[in-house]
Amino acid sequence: MLCPIRIPRPPTALLRTGIRYYAAQAGGVAGNGESLKIKSPSARQSRSAPTILPSEPTTEEPSLGESLLFLHTSEAALATPGLRFTDGHGLKGPTGKGRQTRRMNLYQAIRDALGTALATNPKAFVFGEDVQTGVFRCTTGLVDEFGKKRVFNTPLTEQGIAGFAIGLASVGATAIAEIQFGDYIFPAFDQLVNEAAKQRYASGGAYPLEGGSLTIRAPIGSVGHGGLYHSQSPEGFFLGAAGLKVIIPRSPIQAKGLILAAVRDPNPVLVFEPKILYRAAVEEVPTDDYTLPIGQPDNVREGSDLTVVAYGTPLHICQRAIDLLRSPPASLVPFLPASLRPPNPAPSIQLIDLRTISPMPLGALTEAVKKTGRMVIVHEAGKAGGVGNDLAGEVGRRAFEYLEAPIGLVSGWDTPVPLTFEKFYQPDVIRVFDKLVETLAY
Repeated sequence: MLCPIRIPRPPTALLRTGIRYYAAQAGGVAGNGESLKIKSPSARQSRSAPTILPSEPTTEEPSLGESLLFLHTSEAALATPGLRFTDGHGLKGPTGKGRQTRRMNLYQAIRDALGTALATNPKAFVFGEDVQTGVFRCTTGLVDEFGKKRVFNTPLTEQGIAGFAIGLASVGATAIAEIQFGDYIFPAFDQLVNEAAKQRYASGGAYPLEGGSLTIRAPIGSVGHGGLYHSQSPEGFFLGAAGLKVIIPRSPIQAKGLILAAVRDPNPVLVFEPKILYRAAVEEVPTDDYTLPIGQPDNVREGSDLTVVAYGTPLHICQRAIDLLRSPPASLVPFLPASLRPPNPAPSIQLIDLRTISPMPLGALTEAVKKTGRMVIVHEAGKAGGVGNDLAGEVGRRAFEYLEAPIGLVSGWDTPVPLTFEKFYQPDVIRVFDKLVETLAY
């Protein structure tokens, strides 16, 4: 008789320590395949994003860094809808000579936002596991500028980080906490859902004290090899936590503006950052202090036949799928329904960046669907209990008489993120393209 052998699992803390050591040695996520080396605490932060080298022609899918949604000119960056400069001087700036932008990738824009928050508010604090070095470089160099009393490392205890942040905000401080991976946020779940989300309501608006705020940052999503414990997208777990705001930026410009809006919001805000974009996403970013509105979607692309809604990394995948359908290669045309083949006009597809998944901007999304009659939702998290099902149910109820087709959903699978098969878990261009065709042809 064969007896099963039980292999003991190392303690969670030991696993995390080993994984974080590996991450530190590897330098986090390298979108261009470069090896990243973590600098010493005294090192200064990079002031410009890595140079994008011209790529050779290839039949492979373009990298995320080549997304057409990234803004590479100052004019386009400064024309970002909803952008509001804190000094109140508009696009002319305090000198009247206009605003400046600087080329930044996502982690640099986040670092710029955190530096701005610390510089403009002496009661602001940044803390978390290894923030003095910054495993993903989002906090690198902040301790040199603002000192160890305002930028400090914490023990490896997510519930402790969240609890400390809640208490710090309660006395009027601006608490900006980092959970090193979104996958590790679950030990802090009780603190965030049972305490942070309820304090403002329970106190009749007295929490936090004037000037105080609570912001929790965490990287999420898959990179192609993170597997079960480093590629999850946990945002759906917080949809039922009334009182928490949850935002997910798609680009450097969006990240800086939304983070600065979050740290000045008296409500607790979770900021989930797509870590695959930390180095891949590069834009011209305004250097001055500005915010973007929380709770409002961004209409990235106009359209009249179909509304596509996404957030974070999948938004760039959707843009490619839309362009592929609008200009299909000759080899693909025979597989399209007759109504979508040339010389028929290309479908007009609206693309919306949700940005804020809680509270969900249902009014704006419902009005969009009333105009197009069709909707497809795309996100990387699994389908069950996710943003897509929640959004589809609400819009389906509110715009039922306007719908010309069932609301489509492309998402991750309801499985753990599967190690070597991680690429099959992520929504890709073909899966999104397929759903667009299915919805338009219904």
